[in-house]
Amino acid sequence: MSPAPTLAPAQAPAALEAAAIRKATRRLMPFLFLLYVFNFLDRTNVAIAALQMNRGIGLSAAAYGLGAGIFYAGYVLFEVPANLVLVRVGARRWIGPILMAWGLVGAATMFVRSPASFYLMRFLLGIAEAGFFPGVVYYLSRWFPTEQRARAISRFMVAIPISGVLGGPLGGWLLGLNGRLGLAGWQWLFLIEGLPTVVLGVVALRYLTDRPEDAAWLEPAERAALAERMRREHEGTVARHGHAGALRALRSPTVWLLSIPYLLTVAGGLGYVFWVAIFVKAKLGTTDLDTGLIAGAFALATAAGMLLVGASSDRRGERPLHAAACAAVAAAGAFGAALLPNPLLATLAFSLIQLGVVAYLVPFWCLPTAFLSGEAAAVSIALINSIGNIGGFLGPSLLGWVKNATGGFDGALLAIGGAALVA
Repeated sequence: MSPAPTLAPAQAPAALEAAAIRKATRRLMPFLFLLYVFNFLDRTNVAIAALQMNRGIGLSAAAYGLGAGIFYAGYVLFEVPANLVLVRVGARRWIGPILMAWGLVGAATMFVRSPASFYLMRFLLGIAEAGFFPGVVYYLSRWFPTEQRARAISRFMVAIPISGVLGGPLGGWLLGLNGRLGLAGWQWLFLIEGLPTVVLGVVALRYLTDRPEDAAWLEPAERAALAERMRREHEGTVARHGHAGALRALRSPTVWLLSIPYLLTVAGGLGYVFWVAIFVKAKLGTTDLDTGLIAGAFALATAAGMLLVGASSDRRGERPLHAAACAAVAAAGAFGAALLPNPLLATLAFSLIQLGVVAYLVPFWCLPTAFLSGEAAAVSIALINSIGNIGGFLGPSLLGWVKNATGGFDGALLAIGGAALVA
């Protein structure tokens, strides 16, 4: 009998590394995806709640737009400090408490009674969520090599559209609980979508592993192979671009330049998120439940587009052109939503804003970790996200202001389209 085939010595580390990455994907990505679903639900469920809440507590279109956007004031202010803490204490001990904090704040939004209390809860929610997204992007850079990072990021960030697939119909159903136990439907929405995050925070404290070296769920040889690969990648980044500490990263012109197109695209994407329900209902005259189902269908198409862009970007090893093409799709959607006279076509065009923006994020977030690593990467990711999320304030607020002033969205949509085109 011939002996069993064995791997050549040069192949063995690669095979072990591939096995470790497969196990890391199976263990980490579904859980991180689930966390981001609730992250996005808890920050954007206000879009569905607005169908009842605005009337219930006396919010005008401008006041709602301001409240939707003021979340990003707290988010921007605390993002860099939060990521510095994550680097110091580790993902497990930082992400868990973040989850519990934003779950409690999100659920407590059911108690708002005026525009002022609405603004306060949105600001506090922004503070609580500030460290999560940039922390996870940095965390993924410690587990997945560069050539597989876009797919890892897309599997995490596909939670954005999937939260819409779930959140639209779920939100519409929860609004239907209006009057149960003396609570309005929008109050049920905040309560039921907020509390599960507190439980997930407790789970995260035990489930997450900070780095490959600590992964007891990997075989020792797999653990060593993946840790060695990530060490070589870190040293290669330092050799090509030099060692950068946190302060140097904050002064890097490249980091600041990356912030500009990110801000311009995020403004449109989050303008869409917070106004999609109101836009669809105004254009098509749908019920609350049907509005949620339509928003969910748009989100499902966005999820498919996002995964395709991530796979294409990794396969070709190319990031900027993929990002630019996605921004152009978002621009076309905004222009179409403003200029097409047919309500159905305008609504379909509006959905392209989200498709373009969310797919754009996948190749874009591979760029900072291509030239920075360690603490510098964590700080640069947080800084870019902080500046970019100023667009999270500008986009919803602009749409609200224009809606209040003109009764329609066209002027704001043209501005959003122009911004995405520049990006």
